[in-house]
Amino acid sequence: MRFTPQFLEELRARLPVSEVVGRRVKLKRAGKEYKGLSPFKQEKTPSFTVNDQKGFYHCFASGKHGNIFDFIMETEGLGFVEAVEAAASQAGMPLPAVTPDAARHEQRRKTLYEVMDLAAKFYADTLASRSGAKARGYLADRSISPATQLQFRLGYAPGSTDRSERFILKEHLGKLGIPVPDMIEAGLLIAGEDIPVPYDRFRDRVMFPITDMRGRVIAFGGRAMEKDVPAKYLNSPETPLFHKGDNLYNFATARQAAHEGAQLIVAEGYVDVIALVTTGFAAAVAPLGTALTENQLALLWKMADEPILCFDGDGAGQRAALRAADLALPHLKPGKSLRFAIMPEGQDPDDLARTGGRAAIDEVLSAARPLAEVLWSREIEGGSFATPERRAALEARIRDLTGGIRDEVVQRYYRQDFSERLRNAFAPQGGYQGGYRDGPRGGFRGSGQGRFGGESGRGFPPRAPFAPGGAGRNEARGGLSTGARAFGRGPYQVASPQLAGSSIMRGQRSALSRREALILLSLLNHPWLLHDHLEEIAALELAHPEAHKLRAGIIGAFSNYSHADDPAAESVRLRATLDRLGYSEQIQRVERAITTKNVWGAQPGAAQEDVLATWHQLVALHRQSHALLRELKDAEQALAQESTEANEAWLRDVKARQADADGLDALIEGFGESSGRFQRRS
Repeated sequence: MRFTPQFLEELRARLPVSEVVGRRVKLKRAGKEYKGLSPFKQEKTPSFTVNDQKGFYHCFASGKHGNIFDFIMETEGLGFVEAVEAAASQAGMPLPAVTPDAARHEQRRKTLYEVMDLAAKFYADTLASRSGAKARGYLADRSISPATQLQFRLGYAPGSTDRSERFILKEHLGKLGIPVPDMIEAGLLIAGEDIPVPYDRFRDRVMFPITDMRGRVIAFGGRAMEKDVPAKYLNSPETPLFHKGDNLYNFATARQAAHEGAQLIVAEGYVDVIALVTTGFAAAVAPLGTALTENQLALLWKMADEPILCFDGDGAGQRAALRAADLALPHLKPGKSLRFAIMPEGQDPDDLARTGGRAAIDEVLSAARPLAEVLWSREIEGGSFATPERRAALEARIRDLTGGIRDEVVQRYYRQDFSERLRNAFAPQGGYQGGYRDGPRGGFRGSGQGRFGGESGRGFPPRAPFAPGGAGRNEARGGLSTGARAFGRGPYQVASPQLAGSSIMRGQRSALSRREALILLSLLNHPWLLHDHLEEIAALELAHPEAHKLRAGIIGAFSNYSHADDPAAESVRLRATLDRLGYSEQIQRVERAITTKNVWGAQPGAAQEDVLATWHQLVALHRQSHALLRELKDAEQALAQESTEANEAWLRDVKARQADADGLDALIEGFGESSGRFQRRS
């Protein structure tokens, strides 16, 4: 037993209940007791009493009753051991050690806490000094004010790869009497058998202190100031204080805020958390350079029943959300689940907070989807279920999925929920004429849909694992038309349609890239491309929301026409239809984004062979760019998690290939005279 009855009794004797309670409740003496307003319920007449002689408090408003440890657990959201530790700290009593080894271990940890605190102070002082000007500029660009920098104890690690600047922290701590082995054990220095002299781990980086549940600094995350460094973000290694899978960024503050009723939000990065907190979402946390772990999930559920996972609106963010869904499934308990909110594509919480403020974040959070809906949408994503065998395979996958839930009660309700979704998906729909209709790919055309059904239907399978709304009655038949359809922003839609069209979102969108504009212009001027390249067009990853919207409009409008003999007339007719349907603003945006006429194959009147050559080049460059961006993020994350030569080589290789691709892509910017690939044929 860590705490003996004698120790607990002495602690209660040293620390009167009124002293502990008085830190949170304004007490007035009433005879032998104290009275105050309840900290658990709002009231106008005091009904909360404290009796030091009997050693307890009692709340008549809520019925809660207990001693000093109970009060600390209730008001601070701590466990019993943590509450005893907090009370002992308040009373100035040393904690007992179970064994001599445990005592030595505890003393060692205490020493390392002091080392980390000194390092945090050094980094903070350096940020405020002349040496930190560049880092302060970076933080200002991210709208992180000086007050916020102090709140999160942000700092700056000076130095560079230059040998003379690799020991700045080491020398500072050495002057304070900190031994080099302590610095190494705390993860502040890089050392090894092949390193003659240990040197500073963090150099030329903005520093984000990582604290434990009691607010003590246990590690750091460092954001590089230069672009050509191997890892943009670098975290402390595993130490006696820090185990990255067992903690969360902003954990201590978020736990208290969640205990007081704030919504618990899980973001992907440090800056995202800071943006959420400063926007008004105090209970925001983030994993520490890794995907969410089981231990971190357990911490989240101790703070809130249904945390909202708020990930970036790119492919990596979608994959992270689905990994978290799979991680949570076996551990679900009655009342314990997750919700998922995905940022607008190409945005993260920091972007949205800076441009749209709290209102924009509220919109995204209000559209958060339950875990069951996310899993269901993933299983039907892009599927064609027009045959009994395919529907049976879907049902088997659902059965295997729900079978992984360990809690029998939750498993039973999940099976009921998914059974209902399956019944609704495959039930006959009133008003549909002709039953199932298998196209070339087994697609299904629901009633009221055009040849391509907007963004679903035959030839354009929908992909919407985070689409709002439950399963529609056409879903899982092959078209999955209504329930899984996005609102025109692309395959992974979670924000509400009101947000998609709001001034908040319009104001924060980035400029449409010339490459995406040229792709769309090619379709507007040469609609015949859709006859042979429809699936390729539908599958392209477009970064701009307006590009998604216009592509959907082009496909929907084109589906009403047959192949015209006159391509120019077909283009005129397509543009007229789009204008009538309200796409004139998107068309104008596309045309404004193109500042050169040199890409002849995208212009009206180009020969078919020029159009095709241009199209293939644009699509190839576009796919290469997106693939490299995804690989770059994966390589950066791998290096941040494990600093090895192989990971460094991988990142360098990706950056080199990206530079080569940028060189080719630059042809789109001006289409220099060095290449005739996009020039008019003579």
